[in-house]
Amino acid sequence: MDVLEAIKGRRSIRRFTGQEVTGGQLAQILEAVRWAPSWGNSQCWEVIVVRDRQTRQQLHDALSPKNPAGPAVMAAPVVLVLGAAMQKSGHYKGERLTRFTEWFMYDLGLATQNLCLAAHRLGLGTVIAGAFDHDRVREILAVPAGYEVVTLIPLGYPDHEPAAPKRKEAAAFTHYERFPG
Repeated sequence: MDVLEAIKGRRSIRRFTGQEVTGGQLAQILEAVRWAPSWGNSQCWEVIVVRDRQTRQQLHDALSPKNPAGPAVMAAPVVLVLGAAMQKSGHYKGERLTRFTEWFMYDLGLATQNLCLAAHRLGLGTVIAGAFDHDRVREILAVPAGYEVVTLIPLGYPDHEPAAPKRKEAAAFTHYERFPG
């Protein structure tokens, strides 16, 4: 599968079969995270692998009401929780070097894209969930001060194949030389 094919073929999967994700598959996905680009090669990401059903139930209960990823957290055999070390990305020796203090979000976006594409290549599905009680999830997973939890990603074998969502044409968001005024 070439890169553009993987990008175009990946979907948000919210229903999973009961088939387990192997340790080898998980290792390949984590290797894809490892090789994600990051600000100043800060590699600020942290990944917590959750297989335990009771812990997944607690994560489910921390989701915002009516979050469409709720059933996926329980149906997927694995939930990957991505977080970041604070004041690492966009900082150097404790000094902020960028306008945006949330630069870690950009790095986690890159790592998340690598994760999702690697999973898709392996025939696995993912959905990215961001609407949840972050403090509650930090407590459930014993995340220490200095780190933030950013997203929950259920991972497993898809139980359905959703159609591609409508996309804007490139011409609708591409500008040459200047932003049109």
